[in-house]
Amino acid sequence: MANDKILISIGRQFGSGGREVAKALSDALGVPVYDNELISKAAEESGFSKDLFLRSDEKRSLFSISNFFATGRYTFSDNYIGDNELFKMQSQVIRDLAEKGSAIFIGRCSDYILRDMDCLDIFITAPREVRVRRVAERAGLSPEQALALLEKTDRTRETYYNYFTLGNWGVASNYDLCIDSSILGIEKTAGMIISFLREKEGRA
Repeated sequence: MANDKILISIGRQFGSGGREVAKALSDALGVPVYDNELISKAAEESGFSKDLFLRSDEKRSLFSISNFFATGRYTFSDNYIGDNELFKMQSQVIRDLAEKGSAIFIGRCSDYILRDMDCLDIFITAPREVRVRRVAERAGLSPEQALALLEKTDRTRETYYNYFTLGNWGVASNYDLCIDSSILGIEKTAGMIISFLREKEGRA
């Protein structure tokens, strides 16, 4: 597989271990994974502050740009930058990276953005109790606090995805493979995805 381009997009429920699965895939395949790196690259490409993209990361919002540095590459007559402009900038970064070589993308509607490319679309899920426990341990929260954060984050991701794709976040028909990471664990889930990729591409 080393000589062929590998493109994988990973959607995930909050607390499902999607980022950890992506990292395991990256280590096993030798393919770079892009998550927060996309924000830095989008900011660099657009000339706007990274903070602007961080505040809108997988969220819908409208910002005044008067306090953000801009190179002049993008201009907005009303001095506001909204969802569509930020999404276009970040989408172009994702497409540029995908055209250059193998990549694993986490979230940010990457499955939709790369829908005309040969990209394996994955969705990672896990039972609520497993996700609550993982979020609570990771963030040092009570189970109640973790559940509230989990539900809020998933709603935000769903709203963002549905708005830009006109699709339905987390619905199985949108993806090539949906996996409950709690069944096999992170490493074996990544291994299963690799096996699926090999079969899909006839590389077994």
